Amino acid sequence: MNVPVLLTAIQSRLAEGAPVGRLDDATARRQWWAALDTLQYDILLEEEPRNGLWLAAPLPALYEPELLSRLHGWVWSPQQMSLALHASKGLLLPGQSSIRTGFTQLPLRAEDGQDPLLMIITPNLQVALALQGPSNQRRLLVRSDPETIGDLLTLIDRRLEHENHVLASELRQKLRELGPLDSSSDLGERLWPRLAERLAGMAPSMILSVLPPRLTREVSPDPAPELNLLEALTHEIRTPLATIRTLIRSLLRRHDLPEVVTRRLQQIDAECTEQIDRFGLIFHAAELERTPDGRAPLACTDLRTMIECLEPGWRQLLERRGLELVTQISPGLPPVLSDPGRLESMLGGLIDRSSRNLLEGGRLLLLLSPAGHRLKLQILVQEPSETCRNSRASEPTAELGPVLSWNPSTGSLQLSQGATQRLLASLGGRLTSQRDPGLTVFFPVAEQ
Repeated sequence: MNVPVLLTAIQSRLAEGAPVGRLDDATARRQWWAALDTLQYDILLEEEPRNGLWLAAPLPALYEPELLSRLHGWVWSPQQMSLALHASKGLLLPGQSSIRTGFTQLPLRAEDGQDPLLMIITPNLQVALALQGPSNQRRLLVRSDPETIGDLLTLIDRRLEHENHVLASELRQKLRELGPLDSSSDLGERLWPRLAERLAGMAPSMILSVLPPRLTREVSPDPAPELNLLEALTHEIRTPLATIRTLIRSLLRRHDLPEVVTRRLQQIDAECTEQIDRFGLIFHAAELERTPDGRAPLACTDLRTMIECLEPGWRQLLERRGLELVTQISPGLPPVLSDPGRLESMLGGLIDRSSRNLLEGGRLLLLLSPAGHRLKLQILVQEPSETCRNSRASEPTAELGPVLSWNPSTGSLQLSQGATQRLLASLGGRLTSQRDPGLTVFFPVAEQ
């Protein structure tokens, strides 16, 4: 009991009986990220677990806000990152600032290594994942059989008992509260086909990018490889930003930081959030371009309340750029038909799109009013002077494929007009073009 169980021992138990790996580290990590996406979005969210627990190292591996709000976690993290080694109750995590959740942070030893490890236990799902193996012999390990899961929990219990017997008792209590556990015997049938689909969507772009230009054109005359690459890039950008934001928010809970450090951390947090949302929207646009019929069902959505809740965050974002936000919302507006889960990020994207090229001192006007059987959302731009208005209106933008456009004079990258229209259409909205800066969107009123 005096010698702690290392995480490498837990990974070795997970690897028992598995074939020797044959992957390089980059390929293995693509498998890891694909497995995390598949597990969270295609399996866990479909089951809608109300309780459960997760354990991870060397950083939080879960990033879906809905899961983080329901499952309690333990994370072994590097001490040099100055993470608080105590329960961070109420820690805000990536995705939605309105969701409160937390995990207990534990010290990662140098002997534990840096290979990622994740274990999830819910009443209907028990699974452990890890990356393991030397260079060019890397492999993704996924186990859900009761014997392996039981052995892993025993090793983790011994590790926690050595570090903090109170936390070990807490883990045992959490497991007892889950009650009888389903053995998840069909997990492999559900996980691996979906994971293969995700990898199939990522791999071609990586392969085609190293082929000679002539062969690339012959093999891929359609935009699919470009969309594959765009989806892969947005995922690779969002994931480390989400991890950085998680660490920043854990630090912000400390009360011994100098004021200047707190302000800097808050700025970093805000910038990470802005970029996570931007690239999340680009990912959804690419996904919709690939499968235009894969639209979520529309539901009754209180657009007025949503805007009022999001307004403080938008105002803070624009103030950092020296811009002003003015809102005018008519009273007594009915709900609309939309997808509330994605509409929130889409509205933020519209604010970002309308303000990105606006000079300091400008204003953004947001108007919401009735228009027959629809609600009309207008986002209008007011430049600080008429000269600025005329010069900005003449700036050309270049289309970078079906999803992105680029302003060469400012370096601004954003969703193209067509991609924005398609995204809004999938959310029940209709974007109308207009000559003046800004945009107008109509949403259908929900029947009551």
